[in-house]
Amino acid sequence: MTTITSPNAAAGSTGTATQTSGFGALGSADFIKLMTTQMQQQDPLNPMDSKDMLAQLAQFSSLSGITDVNTTLQDISAKLDAVMTAQRAAAAAAAAASTPPPAA
Repeated sequence: MTTITSPNAAAGSTGTATQTSGFGALGSADFIKLMTTQMQQQDPLNPMDSKDMLAQLAQFSSLSGITDVNTTLQDISAKLDAVMTAQRAAAAAAAAASTPPPAA
Protein backbone atom coordinates (compact mmCIF):
# COMPACT_ATOMS: atom_id res chain seq x y z
CA MET A 1 0.00 0.00 0.00
CA THR A 2 1.32 3.45 -0.91
CA THR A 3 1.55 6.04 1.86
CA ILE A 4 1.39 9.74 1.06
CA THR A 5 3.15 12.03 3.52
CA SER A 6 3.07 15.78 3.80
CA PRO A 7 6.19 17.58 2.58
CA ASN A 8 6.21 19.48 5.90
CA ALA A 9 6.22 16.23 7.88
CA ALA A 10 9.07 14.88 5.78
CA ALA A 11 11.07 18.05 6.38
CA GLY A 12 10.55 17.79 10.15
CA SER A 13 8.35 20.85 10.48
CA THR A 14 6.96 21.35 13.97
CA GLY A 15 4.48 24.14 13.18
CA THR A 16 1.09 24.04 14.87
CA ALA A 17 -0.82 26.32 12.51
CA THR A 18 -4.22 25.20 11.29
CA GLN A 19 -3.97 23.67 7.86
CA THR A 20 -6.23 25.35 5.30
CA SER A 21 -4.51 24.17 2.15
CA GLY A 22 -2.55 21.17 0.98
CA PHE A 23 -3.69 17.79 2.28
CA GLY A 24 -6.11 19.39 4.76
CA ALA A 25 -8.11 20.86 1.87
CA LEU A 26 -8.67 17.56 0.03
CA GLY A 27 -12.29 16.54 -0.40
CA SER A 28 -14.25 13.57 -1.65
CA ALA A 29 -13.64 14.39 -5.33
CA ASP A 30 -9.89 14.51 -4.68
CA PHE A 31 -10.05 11.19 -2.84
CA ILE A 32 -11.87 9.52 -5.74
CA LYS A 33 -9.40 10.99 -8.22
CA LEU A 34 -6.44 9.71 -6.17
CA MET A 35 -8.04 6.27 -5.81
CA THR A 36 -8.75 5.91 -9.54
CA THR A 37 -5.25 7.12 -10.43
CA GLN A 38 -3.80 4.62 -7.97
CA MET A 39 -5.82 1.84 -9.59
CA GLN A 40 -4.76 2.91 -13.10
CA GLN A 41 -1.08 3.02 -12.18
CA GLN A 42 -0.91 -0.29 -10.30
CA ASP A 43 1.02 -3.26 -11.56
CA PRO A 44 -1.40 -5.56 -13.44
CA LEU A 45 0.56 -8.59 -12.30
CA ASN A 46 0.41 -7.47 -8.66
CA PRO A 47 -2.84 -5.50 -8.19
CA MET A 48 -3.83 -3.75 -5.00
CA ASP A 49 -5.32 -6.03 -2.40
CA SER A 50 -9.07 -5.55 -2.12
CA LYS A 51 -8.71 -5.38 1.68
CA ASP A 52 -6.45 -2.34 1.31
CA MET A 53 -8.92 -0.65 -1.01
CA LEU A 54 -11.81 -1.32 1.35
CA ALA A 55 -9.75 -0.02 4.27
CA GLN A 56 -9.10 3.24 2.40
CA LEU A 57 -12.78 3.61 1.56
CA ALA A 58 -13.76 2.91 5.18
CA GLN A 59 -11.27 5.47 6.47
CA PHE A 60 -12.55 8.10 4.08
CA SER A 61 -16.15 7.32 4.97
CA SER A 62 -15.37 7.63 8.68
CA LEU A 63 -13.58 10.92 8.14
CA SER A 64 -16.49 12.26 6.12
CA GLY A 65 -18.95 11.27 8.85
CA ILE A 66 -16.81 12.85 11.57
CA THR A 67 -16.58 16.06 9.54
CA ASP A 68 -20.38 16.17 9.21
CA VAL A 69 -20.82 15.61 12.96
CA ASN A 70 -18.30 18.35 13.70
CA THR A 71 -20.18 20.81 11.47
CA THR A 72 -23.48 19.93 13.16
CA LEU A 73 -21.99 20.37 16.63
CA GLN A 74 -20.58 23.77 15.65
CA ASP A 75 -24.04 24.83 14.45
CA ILE A 76 -25.63 23.65 17.71
CA SER A 77 -22.98 25.47 19.74
CA ALA A 78 -23.62 28.73 17.86
CA LYS A 79 -27.37 28.43 18.43
CA LEU A 80 -26.90 27.71 22.14
CA ASP A 81 -24.65 30.75 22.44
CA ALA A 82 -27.38 32.88 20.85
CA VAL A 83 -30.01 31.48 23.25
CA MET A 84 -27.79 32.17 26.27
CA THR A 85 -27.18 35.74 25.09
CA ALA A 86 -30.92 36.28 24.68
CA GLN A 87 -31.60 34.84 28.16
CA ARG A 88 -29.01 37.16 29.71
CA ALA A 89 -30.52 40.15 27.94
CA ALA A 90 -34.03 39.17 29.10
CA ALA A 91 -32.84 38.70 32.69
CA ALA A 92 -31.10 42.08 32.64
CA ALA A 93 -34.23 43.75 31.22
CA ALA A 94 -36.42 42.08 33.86
CA ALA A 95 -34.06 43.17 36.64
CA ALA A 96 -34.03 46.75 35.34
CA ALA A 97 -37.84 46.81 35.10
CA SER A 98 -38.33 45.52 38.66
CA THR A 99 -35.93 48.04 40.24
CA PRO A 100 -37.94 50.84 41.91
CA PRO A 101 -37.11 54.41 40.89
CA PRO A 102 -34.91 56.39 43.30
CA ALA A 103 -36.75 58.33 46.03
CA ALA A 104 -36.95 62.07 45.51
